[in-house]
Amino acid sequence: MNKTLAALGLGLSTLLAGTSAWAEKTMVISSWLPPSHIVNEIIWPEFVARIEAATDGRVTGKIEYNLASPPAQADLIEDGGADAAWIFHGYNPGRFVTTKLIEIPGLEGDSAAASAAHWRAHEAILGAADEHDGVVPVAMMVHAPGMLHLSQEIASLEDAAGLKIRSGGGVMGDVLKGLDMAGVQVSAPKVYETVSNGVADGTFFPGDTIAILRLTEVLPYTYRVPGGFYRGSFSVIMSEDFLDSVGEADAAAIQAALGEDFSAFAGQAWDVGNQRGLDAQAATGQIIDLDGDAAAAFETLVPGIQSAVIAEVASKGVDADAALDIIRATMAEYSAK
Repeated sequence: MNKTLAALGLGLSTLLAGTSAWAEKTMVISSWLPPSHIVNEIIWPEFVARIEAATDGRVTGKIEYNLASPPAQADLIEDGGADAAWIFHGYNPGRFVTTKLIEIPGLEGDSAAASAAHWRAHEAILGAADEHDGVVPVAMMVHAPGMLHLSQEIASLEDAAGLKIRSGGGVMGDVLKGLDMAGVQVSAPKVYETVSNGVADGTFFPGDTIAILRLTEVLPYTYRVPGGFYRGSFSVIMSEDFLDSVGEADAAAIQAALGEDFSAFAGQAWDVGNQRGLDAQAATGQIIDLDGDAAAAFETLVPGIQSAVIAEVASKGVDADAALDIIRATMAEYSAK
């Protein structure tokens, strides 16, 4: 664990040890990537610590794995199978559309800024589309700008046309289609098997995920473009029934302890994890920055992707342009700090 990662989690274990033994309510937190992933190593412990502090120790939480598939996490919470979870919006195409706005390429700022901006836009405008119906979003997260990881070397993105690339949905899928790649739809935990069996030639991911899922073993070439191919949109959700069960005061305290500030914390953790993944890839593989002619096939797509996503979001009955203005202004504000 590097120093930055350790600093993010400093003191959490002490706080958890001091409160969980006498908590009145223990929420079940559903997670779906290995315990060493940044979400489980840093973000969930901070989530629990904030909730314990906000409720004077009356509410705590424990992480449980493999309660449901990644695409089924929202249904799991709505049906009472767990009390909190994190969801990748792209796994539920059609249900989550407004969340694609934060994923468009061309937004400037780190993942803390993007995550805070995602929360503000959701609270001010996008939440009116009611895409999280049945669950309570308490934070939004955005991972580091997505990269393309391949089993073979290419000279430019034009060489990637026809390759079979795993996609998780969202803007990632729009980019894949625009680059004439063949999409392979599987969730993150299935990617190693999919690639090693030759079903896919690569995947889009941020850095942390390729390291944790050991994808550096089968995908030795990582390709980056300025600003990333896309950003991945997540939300942290809680059960309406669980929040009702802790009482109005504690429910309000829990939500107040999360929101924008916790979203920014989560984004910062994703960036730490991203660097960890890049370090792992650099140790055994190659990281190639594409620009100019090598990246031209992507750069010509960006304006069309932006326009198409704005139109998609507007079709949900919300002001997409105003939401994008909030996103850009918030990212600029956080970047200036």
